[in-house]
Amino acid sequence: MSSSIDWPLWEVFVRSRRGLSHTHAGSLHAPDAEMALRNARDLYTRRSEGVSLWVVPSTAITASSPDEKDSFFEPAGDKPYRHPTFYEIPEGVKHL
Repeated sequence: MSSSIDWPLWEVFVRSRRGLSHTHAGSLHAPDAEMALRNARDLYTRRSEGVSLWVVPSTAITASSPDEKDSFFEPAGDKPYRHPTFYEIPEGVKHL
């Protein structure tokens, strides 16, 4: 019988009753996706605060490095069309 140490790590995301998006709740070890989903339900939604769960193998997640945040996100700063100051608001538009 294999131990939980051999089981893959899963990242758990929960959407709360009042939320519009899933947020990272934590991690757990499980032998497969179905067991990860059941364990996530038991561990992260004990008080019925969730309406949806996602479990994702940790190995499937690719993340940017915090050490490279300046160089990684810097290219967005040189695109002025992404800033609202680039656009002119037409007359008569009150709620933009």
